Amino acid sequence: MTQQQSTSIGGIYEVCIGVREPISAIQYWEQFGYRIDRIGELPALAAQQLYGVNSALRSIRLVHQNSDRGLIRLMVWQHPTNDGLGMGSMKVKGNRWATTLTADVLNISNQAEEAAKAGLPIKHTNPHWEIIYQKERKSRPFLDSAIGVREMMLLQPFTRQVLFQRFGYTLPYYGQIDENAPLKTSEFTHMGIVIQDDSKETLKFYEEVLGLLRVRDDVETSYESSLAGREIFDLQPGEKFFVTAFDDPRSSATDLMAALSGRLYIIRFPNSLQLESQFDRAQPGCLGMCLYTYRVAGLEIYRDRLKASQAQKVTDIVSNEMGEQSLSFVAPDGYFWTLLETLAS
Repeated sequence: MTQQQSTSIGGIYEVCIGVREPISAIQYWEQFGYRIDRIGELPALAAQQLYGVNSALRSIRLVHQNSDRGLIRLMVWQHPTNDGLGMGSMKVKGNRWATTLTADVLNISNQAEEAAKAGLPIKHTNPHWEIIYQKERKSRPFLDSAIGVREMMLLQPFTRQVLFQRFGYTLPYYGQIDENAPLKTSEFTHMGIVIQDDSKETLKFYEEVLGLLRVRDDVETSYESSLAGREIFDLQPGEKFFVTAFDDPRSSATDLMAALSGRLYIIRFPNSLQLESQFDRAQPGCLGMCLYTYRVAGLEIYRDRLKASQAQKVTDIVSNEMGEQSLSFVAPDGYFWTLLETLAS
């Protein structure tokens, strides 16, 4: 069997969120349809080996219906390293956020406004209308279907979320809404990171080393073209970014209906902009969204690939807090990742 045949990777498996205490976080994510699945612990020495953090760790995995991607791992560090990204700007290197499909984005916007009135720490945008696909399509208002999304940002001390509602179209495998959840939401459909790399060389890592499928490339968003993009990413007049998306290889680069949850969105800003680096606030040990994980088959082969690549700080394969064989590394763009072993499907 060849290395290509003996390895596989899915969509992003978990968004890991550092929290001071888990009860309020569990209650919050239950509103989005998540529920407790597994709980595990690591002593400080083992956490140092896998995550580079000298602190005991207790983690709680939250699942969403029967999804095998877009899950949550709450990480309760005995000694957190810092408060994380908090409610700071989305236009920073090191940024992480997770996006969710909802059947009622206005209800979530209403909840955000009530939270603000109550004096809770929160930052949010209004649900703006956006054309995501077929932007060149000409439609006749009130005669043709309006095909697009309403999209909003929701930042809180330990969560960085984008939520969207579809209008005029469906994608059958890209977000399964739990109609019984109070906020009528899906698992995380896609997770994002921010980079600067005019050469686009660091993007190759996700294809050539991790084996992900590039499904969208260099889709431009500018201050002038997108009100949602302008507000979410603090764009100034004349500024723009480019979106490249990487998907589970079982998806399709040409068939939109084959899109799968767990997609990685890379927001690439031009090198000419002055972007702050906050990688130290978005890695294990930090509070808030601090890590993404993938499940793979052939973990030892991935370790060899990583060591032969430009990845840094590749760890040995050890057991994580759930008893799963795991390794961690820092990608060439500066983001910390963890891989978990799974059986090939």
